[in-house]
Amino acid sequence: MSSDHNLPVSHTTLADIAEAFSRTAEKYDAFAEDHPHLTRMRGKVYAHVATLIQPGARILELNCGTGADAVRLAQMGYRVHATDIAPGMLARLAEKATKLGLEDRITHQTCAFFQLEQVTGGLYDAVFSNLGGLNCVPDLASVTAHLPLILKPGGIAVWVLMPKVCLWELATLFTGQFRLAFRRFARGGALARLEGLRFPVYYFHPRQAQQAFGRDFVRIGLEGLSVITPTAESKNLARRWPRLYAGLAWLDDQLAPRWPWRGWGDFYILSMRYQPE
Repeated sequence: MSSDHNLPVSHTTLADIAEAFSRTAEKYDAFAEDHPHLTRMRGKVYAHVATLIQPGARILELNCGTGADAVRLAQMGYRVHATDIAPGMLARLAEKATKLGLEDRITHQTCAFFQLEQVTGGLYDAVFSNLGGLNCVPDLASVTAHLPLILKPGGIAVWVLMPKVCLWELATLFTGQFRLAFRRFARGGALARLEGLRFPVYYFHPRQAQQAFGRDFVRIGLEGLSVITPTAESKNLARRWPRLYAGLAWLDDQLAPRWPWRGWGDFYILSMRYQPE
């Protein structure tokens, strides 16, 4: 695999990722329905964004998927240019924007996250990526290298990434699921399977992610996402045992902003400000 910043993922892998997510676009939306845990996770990300980015700002979204985040951000008063490599995902985004009357606040473009020099629309106030979309790249520097081309000085990057330490997955060790318990520590990433296709997923310690931004960026926020509560795949715990889930969520809220919990979880939210010298 090339280390060139312009080609961090093989064409075959990129095509597989695009095809896999296009195939699962409809299922992706269906899975998110009646999913209180995922709704809570997204809500925490939106709250984080709202504390750092003023309404009316222009946000470039990477790995936008079917547009759930683009729609919510537009409804919050932002203008969103959403990018993805999966045509099936972008088609559903376009449908949502039209149905909800948000065409004036949401635009979209087929573009890979390591080809940001191709992004249209000039400079943006913020660059946003949610729920591990950037964990498909082995080297985050292949993305950050292009940020000065599309991000205003003083602009903010808010990325939600998957760390190596996920307590919920590590706990599966006690049920004999050794591969699941330690998959995030695998050298060279772990293979993901989606719609019959396989592609690698990589996990980053917050320090790794922060270093990938380089000297022109300063960290302004870091918090864990779903540190004590289950992973995003868990749809039933919150519905079947709401009181237990509420207790876990309360504890999660207390620990997520604190060290060392802020770098653990199913994900973490990392925010960096672009301050070129």
